[in-house]
Parts: sequence; structure tokens; C-alpha cells
Amino acid sequence: MILPHGHDLDARTRRLLRALISQYLVDGEPVGSRTLARSSGLDVSPATIRNIMADLEDAGLVASPHTSSGRVPTPRGLRLFVDSLIELQPLPRAELARLQSELPPGPATTRDLLGNVSTLLSAMTRFAGVVTVPRLADFPLRHIDFVALPDARVLVILVFTDNQVQNRIVQLARPLAGSELEQAANYLNSHFAGLRVDDIRAHLLAEVREAGSELNRLLASTVELATASFAPQASDADMLVSGQTNLMACAELADLQRLRDLFDAFQQKNELLQLMEVCAKAPGVRLFIGEESGFAALDGCSVVTASYGARGRMLGAVGVIGPTRMAYERVIPVVQATAGLLSDALNRVAVTL
Repeated sequence: MILPHGHDLDARTRRLLRALISQYLVDGEPVGSRTLARSSGLDVSPATIRNIMADLEDAGLVASPHTSSGRVPTPRGLRLFVDSLIELQPLPRAELARLQSELPPGPATTRDLLGNVSTLLSAMTRFAGVVTVPRLADFPLRHIDFVALPDARVLVILVFTDNQVQNRIVQLARPLAGSELEQAANYLNSHFAGLRVDDIRAHLLAEVREAGSELNRLLASTVELATASFAPQASDADMLVSGQTNLMACAELADLQRLRDLFDAFQQKNELLQLMEVCAKAPGVRLFIGEESGFAALDGCSVVTASYGARGRMLGAVGVIGPTRMAYERVIPVVQATAGLLSDALNRVAVTL
């Protein structure tokens, strides 16, 4: 029986709902009362099951398609299933070993590692694998170099502890000689290597305040260069997606307009990136079913994510995007295990994080 709140189900009803959803997730077809009577293992008549199904339909947990007397779970029913009915098991040892073996064993850039992870997630689930890319400012600086360019411009070469290299061109108020650029680079490398960009900026500002009117020429040039070099970059926020074409094989996403909207979202990235960045801020697994994501392009999809990080610092999120009819008991452990392995790999790659 369903109690007033609609989520408090008696044991028999929970068992029937679990059996219905499990069967639907396997074959995608509406589940009838006779099928439920067999698959649930309960000694109840089809008539009793029909009555219970009618109650579940009134509660918005299942729906009856017009073409069938059977029922399918609604997004609300799937949410209840994932939250309280599903029986999750750790990823089998063989699959965990496969994931571990596919990650690069030696030094690699973070972006290389993340690209590998998104491909792995797609291959393991047959859906789209997504991974957010941390801002470079989240990693400590290993080395900085400056190269003079015409018209008071400077090429800045930033090397981070995760082996990423980024080149930026900055515009200064006045040209600086090669010797001034070398002095500034030496100063920054000797004083601030191993610190994150935001910390370097804060330290320099503190030194400027302390120096006051006695600010010397070297420090003034260094501050100007550092301010321009470490300015936040809009392009730092990014996300890697693999296996989008897998979704074309999902019957639930076969509508051409729905696929077009979904692929546009993958290409534009902005909405997906917003969603993934929200997930990155919370530890553990996050799951959005259908319209729960708040983005129309994902209405027919489920998004399963888990955050990753290193040395206690959250850096991003990994995830899978597929139809709402997915094997949650398999996909959730895959995403969770992948996030854990990625965190372990980042701890090895960027040892000074």
C-alpha cells in the first residue's frame, strides 16, 4: 500500500516496483501484471498486482502507454528506484583491473589523462563519457618564462606541475628589455615555484603593499608581468566528451530533433559544463534523471557523475550521459570507480598538488 506521502511503500509494493523497473531497464517494454507475477516471486494474483499498479500510477511512479496494458516507470519512479530500491554492488575486480590497466602508467598531462578517462567511460557503458578539465590555476606553477615580442607584447610560457604547458601573449604599458624579462622570470621562479596562480598573485600584492612608495623597478615590472600573465582565462573552463555517437543507437533517443538538441548541447558545452561544475563541488555520486538536470536538451537522458580531486582538493567531475533507461546498478559503480582511479592517478602525476 502507498501511504499519504507517496514514497512510503509497503514491502510487497516495493518488491513489485523493483521488479517492474528492473524488467523495463532490461528490455525497454511495458511490463504487464502476469510478467510481474512471475518475475517478482510473490504469491499474488494478477488482479492484486493490477490494483497495486493502479495505486503506483496514481502516485506518479509508473505510467501506462496507450498502446499497452503494461506499465513503465516514470522519471519519478526511476528516482525512487535509484534512491531506495536499487542494490548497488562494487565494480567487479576484473572490470576495476581493466580500468586501471587502461589509464596511462607513466607521466602524462592532466588533459591526456582526462581524455583517456572520458573514452574509457564511453567504452565501459556504451554511452557518452564526459570529464571536466580543471583550470590550470588549480595546479601549482613549476616554471615561467618570458619572451619579448614587438609593440610591448610579451609571450608568457607557463609550465604547471601536471606537465601542462600554456602560452599566453600579454600587452604591457611599455616595452621591457630582455634583461628585465629574465630578471622578472628568475624572481618569480625562485620565490613562487610550487604555488598556485591565485596564491602567487596574493603574495605579490602583499609585497607591493609592504614596499609602499619604495617599490623598486624590478618588483614593479614583475608585478605588471604577473598581473597580466596570471589573469583568469575564459578558455580555462572546458569539458571533454567521448562516444556521443553511441547515443544514436539508443531507441529512447531516436527522435531526430531530440538527438539534434543533444548534439548541439555537446558542441556548445556551456550548459553541460555548468551542470558538471555543480557536480564537481559535491563529493560522491550525483544523478540527474530527465528534467531534473534543468536543461531541456537532457530531458530524455540521465546524467551520472562523480567528483574527482587530489590531495583533498576537488578538481572536477567525471560522468556518463545516456537514456533514462540505463542499467543504473552497473553505470553508477563504473562512474564511481573511475573517479577514484582518476584521483589516484592525479596524485601520482601532480605530486605537489
